[in-house]
Amino acid sequence: MVLATQQGVDLSFSSVDRTMSLDDFAKRILAPAINIIAGAVANTVMVGSEGGVCNYVANVDAGNNVLSPTAQTYLNANANLNRNSAPLGNRKVVNTPDTEAKIVGALAGLFNPQPELSRQYRTGTMQQALGFDWFMDQTAIAHTVGSYNGAATVSGAGQTGTSVVTGAIVGTINQGDFITFAGVFQVNRITKASTGVLRQFTVTAPVASGGTSIPIYPAIIPSVGGLAQQYQTVTVSPANAAAMLFVVNANATYRKNLAYAPEAITMATADLELPGGVHEAHREAFDGIAIRMVTAYNITTDQFITRLDVLYGFLYVRPEWVTCVADSIP
Repeated sequence: MVLATQQGVDLSFSSVDRTMSLDDFAKRILAPAINIIAGAVANTVMVGSEGGVCNYVANVDAGNNVLSPTAQTYLNANANLNRNSAPLGNRKVVNTPDTEAKIVGALAGLFNPQPELSRQYRTGTMQQALGFDWFMDQTAIAHTVGSYNGAATVSGAGQTGTSVVTGAIVGTINQGDFITFAGVFQVNRITKASTGVLRQFTVTAPVASGGTSIPIYPAIIPSVGGLAQQYQTVTVSPANAAAMLFVVNANATYRKNLAYAPEAITMATADLELPGGVHEAHREAFDGIAIRMVTAYNITTDQFITRLDVLYGFLYVRPEWVTCVADSIP
């Protein structure tokens, strides 16, 4: 994990404002600025799910068009995490605002503990249900699927690793698209037996029309000579001429809600240097997040210029412990 992303917010105010108007500096000035930084960091992590999440569930119609998720959709997401040996307990869901509104309404009539229903009614948000702690975040993203027509096939049997060679594709494949290969099934992470479910792969970089090398996660690791392997991910390698298909319809756009075990993703911040020769310089750490504030004075304009910064990095350590729960737009 590389700590190389810096996010900052700039503020300025006159000495008159600071003396006469800013009675509640922390609440009126600092809190909104820190919220902007937190949102920018969260959005970067959400965007990192494109190619960093390799599981997908959705409620679909007969044409595989994405519908609004139901209780069963989130239960399927939980089952997906179980198949990938994600840690039990403390699992989370992060929904977009629109998905959150839909699911609160959809689950309102289920048999739930009265305190949970009361909190949902008062706050308009999910609390704890279906094996997850629920959250809403405006930084959750939408994903648009590439235009690949599904006609390309695998070129050469026995391929392993994090890329697959195919015939030239027609249409594009976008980073974060989910694909499967005919006959390639997911295995139980403990027993290495087939789960009976096609292994989903996420595309880790965009592929242009005519491309023949598809970068994927997880790596294709089959058994060898019929013997299970320590990090085995699939029953077999794709056969020569095996079909490569999108999990989601081409050109579809959907909301990308995430169900995950917290151990799947890690983030860290660094203590930025405190400069000298300024009016104020301070650094504070809370819950492992370090933010620096520096204020300088511009005598020519009588302005206090303040900047808040965070230096951070993040990594999807176990992408298989995150599942995308798709929701229709609109």
